[in-house]
Amino acid sequence: MDPVVRATIVVAAFLVGAAIPGAADVSIKFTDIAGAVGLTPPKAPVSASKDFLVDTTGNGVAFLDYDRDRDLDALIVSGSTFARLATGGSRMVTLFRNDRGRFTDVTAATGLVKQGWASGVCVADYDNDGYDDIYVTAYTANVLWHNVGGRTFVATKQAADPEWSTGCAFGDYDRDGDVDLYVSNYVRLTPGKVPSRANGSCHFLNIDVACGPRPLPGVPDRLYRNLGNGTFEDVTKRAGIIDPGYYGFTVLFSDLDDDGWPDIYVANDSVANLFFRNQRDGTFREQALAAGLAVTADGREQAGMGVDAGDYDGDGRLDLVKTNFSQDYTALYHNDGDGLFTDVSFRSGLAATLGTYLGWGVGLVDFDNDGLLDIFIANGHIYPDVERTGTSTYKQRNQLFRNAGNGRFRDATRETGGPLAVEKSSRGTAFGDVDDDGDVDVLVSVLDEDPLLLRNDTMGGHWITLRLEGTESNRSAVGAKVTVEAAGKRHVAEVRSGGSYVSQNDLRVHIGLGTATTADRVTIRWPNGNIEAVGSLAADRFYVARESAGVQPGK
Repeated sequence: MDPVVRATIVVAAFLVGAAIPGAADVSIKFTDIAGAVGLTPPKAPVSASKDFLVDTTGNGVAFLDYDRDRDLDALIVSGSTFARLATGGSRMVTLFRNDRGRFTDVTAATGLVKQGWASGVCVADYDNDGYDDIYVTAYTANVLWHNVGGRTFVATKQAADPEWSTGCAFGDYDRDGDVDLYVSNYVRLTPGKVPSRANGSCHFLNIDVACGPRPLPGVPDRLYRNLGNGTFEDVTKRAGIIDPGYYGFTVLFSDLDDDGWPDIYVANDSVANLFFRNQRDGTFREQALAAGLAVTADGREQAGMGVDAGDYDGDGRLDLVKTNFSQDYTALYHNDGDGLFTDVSFRSGLAATLGTYLGWGVGLVDFDNDGLLDIFIANGHIYPDVERTGTSTYKQRNQLFRNAGNGRFRDATRETGGPLAVEKSSRGTAFGDVDDDGDVDVLVSVLDEDPLLLRNDTMGGHWITLRLEGTESNRSAVGAKVTVEAAGKRHVAEVRSGGSYVSQNDLRVHIGLGTATTADRVTIRWPNGNIEAVGSLAADRFYVARESAGVQPGK
């Protein structure tokens, strides 16, 4: 498409989205409280010059309740440098225990002291003992940490993928009651054999940059099946996971065709995306192009980074949002049913992101509890001196797009202000109600700086939050679909491991209800396909749903 024509369409789409009446009058407000509550991990060594691609891609973050005290804890993933790697690397993660709103570094006390060069994280209870375990991807070997009674973690040798892995997600693809694991791999990068920025081998416009991902060799992703005895086996080929060595970033286990069996979507950098549709017999079939998810509406491959799924228009189906490189736009794919999607980035107004922004972490989240999912995007460039090109900036604002109804979004970044007015180079992002006040907060990793913890101070509508526990299904209930009916509207959500950008959200399901004071009906489709329903739950409450045991108040 001609650049002038495309820019005209973008502006028109944005203006239409901004002019839609009925948008929420409530102002969304965030306050960065990371430093005030002690969420300041030790300084990790960094490469200021960003000579290699692994120096630029950043790290994930996670919300989890590792000790089952019903407070959300936080985990920050850390990178390293090649100089540090020569002596073992850096501490891969920092775990903070939430002590009634204050955070305490318990990394050493819990045994999470392994060194390396970490990338991303996903969380689930892989052995169904009631405690969430942690899987960390890395440029060095990946690590699966087993949670022992909410007190300590033990590093296992399971699914220790040796490639440079980025995203990961747990999901019970064969519905046997144990969560399996998908790991996305990026490029094969061997120090001393790959040209670096320092010797001027690779260029972006008029500047020297780190080389990759093209033309570096990509590495195929892997699928690991949980054998139910604490071990995993590589079933990639047997399951039909055919990845030609694309540059994989973030992965979602999500039932995108709504048949009760989780599918797999992978956001790839600089090449087509992958959509593995679950065949319900232990195998998958790659159908991204046929489903409309491989490329944009005009047939372009994008440089995908982060991805999330959610029902932004209230039709009961999970749509997809995907962040991309600068000089491109964040893509929004509408779920048309039966596993078919349409790129509605322009129609929705989200293509207003076209330009300087380079997106990473992303979430479809109802920040004002009006019953409509908004979009948060974490931004930041990978080239420290990109300003010299005149096309972008290294540090950038994170963005908020508010759902204005009728399938459209408007850029509310400037009106929100606060920490969204501050420019940083952000990466992984996790979403969860860290202070249990009924609205969703945001944890963001920042390249070479302390993380952001954006407390949501919005005075919005009503809500309910449910924590699901499987009994016949996997204990974390990963893959469960929750449908909430309130005041004539239907809201759907999914318990999900992984996503955003190589990060982990709160496993609890949060639903904004707008003006409704009661959830008239809540239906849960458990990961094994069983369906249970309850009626008339009061709003502004936390609930626990146990498979075959009903729904009770509680966190």
